[in-house]
Amino acid sequence: MHIDSYSSFFFVGIAGTGMSAIAQYLNGIGKRVSGSDRMFGQSTKQEIEQQFETLGIACFEQNASGITTETDVVIISTAIEESNIEYQKALSLNIPIIKRSDILAAISNNTKSIAIGGTSGKSTTTAMVFHILEQCGKAPSLITGAGLASLQKHNIPGNAWVGKGEWLVIEADESDGSIVSYQPEIGVVLNIDRDHKEFSELEELFSTFKSHTKSHFIVNQNCKRAAQLSVNTKNDFGTETTCGIHGAHFTQTGFSISCTVNDIPCTVPVIGKHNMENALAALAIAVKTDIPLANAINALQTYEGIYRRAQLIGQTDTNIWVIDDFAHNPAEVSAIILAGQSIGKRVIAWFQPHGFGPLKFMHEELAEKVAHTLKPQDIFYISSVYYAGGTVKKDIHPSVVSDAISAQNKHAVFCESKEEFRANIQSLVQKDDVIIIMGARDPELQSFAQSIFHTIS
Repeated sequence: MHIDSYSSFFFVGIAGTGMSAIAQYLNGIGKRVSGSDRMFGQSTKQEIEQQFETLGIACFEQNASGITTETDVVIISTAIEESNIEYQKALSLNIPIIKRSDILAAISNNTKSIAIGGTSGKSTTTAMVFHILEQCGKAPSLITGAGLASLQKHNIPGNAWVGKGEWLVIEADESDGSIVSYQPEIGVVLNIDRDHKEFSELEELFSTFKSHTKSHFIVNQNCKRAAQLSVNTKNDFGTETTCGIHGAHFTQTGFSISCTVNDIPCTVPVIGKHNMENALAALAIAVKTDIPLANAINALQTYEGIYRRAQLIGQTDTNIWVIDDFAHNPAEVSAIILAGQSIGKRVIAWFQPHGFGPLKFMHEELAEKVAHTLKPQDIFYISSVYYAGGTVKKDIHPSVVSDAISAQNKHAVFCESKEEFRANIQSLVQKDDVIIIMGARDPELQSFAQSIFHTIS
């Protein structure tokens, strides 16, 4: 498809992170955009609903009232089933129905794009790239999965932007297989860890992504599986697979990391060694857009972070830190716990599995990685599974993870609800502790993290 073929777009489930970003981008380039969401139509409007209306994006309840004969195309996510009332309304009016991944591919493939893939770190690296390009005068556009703090200051969701420059930076998702649809100028694979899919399927997806990349293909040589993609140094487009960016001498002090990049000092206001790898990827991309390395490194000093990615909720007078993080696979959970250990004397980690299917798929690896990462004084809490509705087998219990970690002589506890954890945290927490709230999909997680901070303050 070509987006110029349509003028009026309607999004079913427009408040979702992936859908909202595309909707904002299309609105920003002059398209007529509207959409529905199950969160809309309440007595009190959601913040994102108010932001959309301020941008000129019409919002509707999910009752098909927003789809009319003037609607050119209806956009759906993979979560929307054919029985959905708005899906059926579009069919009855003979309105084309297109998946979110296909519209994003159509946008990116008709633009000079940078597509950032990998099973972890995509949103952070995408945000870092956008920040560097913006600070260095490239005026980029953006479509990503998490709001940038710098953009949210404009009272917008922060996961999309339309700039005047030639570059579009996108987060390329492998979980739904859509990454194979992109044909970027610059393609990146940050890492390949077991998440949603088995290794063999992930490696095939990323290999296809490599073959579709037009000019520069960048991989993290520190990840063995990703590094395998650069064994053959050229793909069908003659694309480069290495770019000579090297990091060393990593240190973390409080909420800041430092290292050298090709012997140039680099400081970024984030935590965790995994974020050094994300920063190196962002710098490698910047160099391929003709930004001098020293300029790109300087720009990263003012990076402001993104929503729910190692986001500091607050620090108390007794030096207790509360951090909110999107971690939802074993590698991410392990990485943020490790980062927290460099801040305080003890980590209290609370994790909510984001679905019964994902928990069943990853529970053994999750227990293994967390047990290996925890220090004797640390405590890992796992809560009940977040259930968003639908037909799913509830044939696994989170306690299989806490039991397996406990069997490795590390401290792990099943904690059924947010309320139970909040009720106990005041008596549990000590000076110099780091509390980490982790999980995905649940829209209440950040407010929960904020409530934990208020409870202990």
